[in-house]
Amino acid sequence: MHAAYYFAPEHDDWYGLLGLDRGPTAYLAGRAAPLGRVGAGVVGAVFYNFSPRLIAGCLPRAWDAASPERVLETRWRIVDACLTRLLGADGVASPELAEAAELALRATEGCAPAGRPMFAANAELTLPAPPHLRLWHALTLLREYRGDGHVGLLVQAELDGLEALVTHSATGAHWKPSFLQPQRGWSVRDWAAAQDRLRERGLLDQDGELTPDGQQLRRTLEAETDRLDAAPYRHLGTEGTRRLTELTGALSRTLLARNGMPLAQIGKR
Repeated sequence: MHAAYYFAPEHDDWYGLLGLDRGPTAYLAGRAAPLGRVGAGVVGAVFYNFSPRLIAGCLPRAWDAASPERVLETRWRIVDACLTRLLGADGVASPELAEAAELALRATEGCAPAGRPMFAANAELTLPAPPHLRLWHALTLLREYRGDGHVGLLVQAELDGLEALVTHSATGAHWKPSFLQPQRGWSVRDWAAAQDRLRERGLLDQDGELTPDGQQLRRTLEAETDRLDAAPYRHLGTEGTRRLTELTGALSRTLLARNGMPLAQIGKR
């Protein structure tokens, strides 16, 4: 539900009308805008797995083309157009979607902002009125809350941003290297060097697959991310979480059926 926005044709087209270059600049500016007019160092720290070279080539130059405030205004319009196109006018006005929005917003009440910079920045935005925008905003808060916790665990595990990408891709779960490497701004040489560092730690074998130690590290990272991410769902309660999962699962299946995510491009290796 959250990620469909990034792959919507309106994303690059409408940010382009603001003077933002298509691709990384549009993505970085759109996601970083809640932070305000920050530079490459801040965005690299909180996004974590993007190449510093890529970020420095986009920010803060993007803010000269469009202020964070203008980017945020356009972001709401993109989300509106994307979800209306994929779910239909009846879908975005459905009682089920409105119920999902209120459940998701209730879950966010259980999120503490301390140590969660991306969550905190988005939590300060004004809550929109339309239910489909309220739902997207709530899911963005939940997504960034989880991501902030995951980044902290990657630091603790001494995996830099690129090593995190390499090990995640090596699980075979999703996100092909052919998508991640250029999309995050890393070169073939960068990727190979990260693989060598991981081999030295005994986390990757000569074929680029995770060793038993690498597999255990990834399992631990995901389990600990789940643990740190439990607060909003404890707050919502078992029945509320079950209902939210049911409602957003149905909405997500509709988005996927209508090509809201390019699974062939980003999916399993």
